Amino acid sequence: MPSLLYPFSKPPSSSLTVEREKKAILPLLPTEKRPGFEWRSGIKAVLDIGSTKTTCLIGRGLHNGSLQVLGWGWRRSEGINSGAIVDTRLAEAVIRAAVGDAEKQTGRHVDDLIVNLSCGNPLSHHTDASMIVGDREVVENDVHLLIADARQHIYREERNIIHTLPLGFNVDETQAVPNPCGHLCHNLLGKFHLIDANASALRTLSTVLHKAELRLSGLLSSPFAAGLTVLDHDERDLGVTIIEMGAGTTSLAVFSHNKLLHTAQLRIGGHHITRDIASALNVHTDTAEWLKTMHGAAQFISEDENYTIRLPVGQNRTVERISRMRLISIIAPRVEEILEMTRHSLDSAGLGRLADGRVVLTGGASLLSDIGPVAARIFGRQVRLGKPINVHNLPENSSISAGFSTAAGLLAWAAGAEDQFCFSEKETQGRTWMNRLVNFISKHV
Repeated sequence: MPSLLYPFSKPPSSSLTVEREKKAILPLLPTEKRPGFEWRSGIKAVLDIGSTKTTCLIGRGLHNGSLQVLGWGWRRSEGINSGAIVDTRLAEAVIRAAVGDAEKQTGRHVDDLIVNLSCGNPLSHHTDASMIVGDREVVENDVHLLIADARQHIYREERNIIHTLPLGFNVDETQAVPNPCGHLCHNLLGKFHLIDANASALRTLSTVLHKAELRLSGLLSSPFAAGLTVLDHDERDLGVTIIEMGAGTTSLAVFSHNKLLHTAQLRIGGHHITRDIASALNVHTDTAEWLKTMHGAAQFISEDENYTIRLPVGQNRTVERISRMRLISIIAPRVEEILEMTRHSLDSAGLGRLADGRVVLTGGASLLSDIGPVAARIFGRQVRLGKPINVHNLPENSSISAGFSTAAGLLAWAAGAEDQFCFSEKETQGRTWMNRLVNFISKHV
């Protein structure tokens, strides 16, 4: 585990920009290949559609447990607002360009890919499903029936279920059984976490991909994806909340006992900070983004008052210099608002002590200097900054790779991390008529 954390009891450091940047670049977490786990063979393609950039990665899992990116492409997003497609023509062009760049690097053609789920207002649901087994051995059909029953509990015609994640089973009086198959019991109960999204938004996404001559092979919740490569196994087991701070959205995922317990998404992110700067200083958004990235911070230190920033030339404006304190006075309130809204969303999830673990910040907006101590104060717990672990050849170097956490997680999911959280594809496609029925329901309900 990394030693450099932001405990809520520790006062923020008073250092210059260089020290801020050093503090923000945390060492990589030690990662080990889990016993018995192997990546799926073959090369996979994934697509992360964000509010400011769209990223395609083509890669594979290696025998040492790490991931290798063989080719990538990313373009500035157009036609995307807060994770949702608002202009299909512009979005299609951006997706074509990003995927095309990745294909050129690898010399491979992409037909289908896994895409992040950020559109359609994704929501988490918890539900139980039970059945009387009748004092016999539990078989796979029983589990599939519970899954179908759980999906039916939260089914709504206007929404599609994206994930059905088993949290554990009660076999008579024995609780928290990971896989009940082979147990003899009378009563069987399954606890499930389901994530759904607006059906029309998903149809729009699928249509845009089809027009770009691509096929949607799977969807994965964005904070879930980020947690697959930013968190190590021990963190997901002991309990942790990952907050993926993007440009147009801020999303969170809560893990415990290596299970995904909850996700949520807020329509606010780093781009709102940029717009605040542009409006307050009457500068172009590109200049505002430069100011935020190069000179911004989430809180004041004593040296900020006397630090002056010269604005880039070439724009008609009356102000040519500003103090860093003035810049931070614009940034800090919005950062606190984003984190306060995230904390409120987490507190409202009803998870109790399961949501009391460490907080890990990732995503492009988490690279803002001194955001760790501010988050530690607001959440009242230890906070660290996270970036992808053991993923080689990402588009950006290690120090700022947090902006590619979701894309890296998508690649991990495509390469086989799915098998750690869900029943495998073989288990959900049986030969009996009942298995075929459950499989049909899981795909079309």
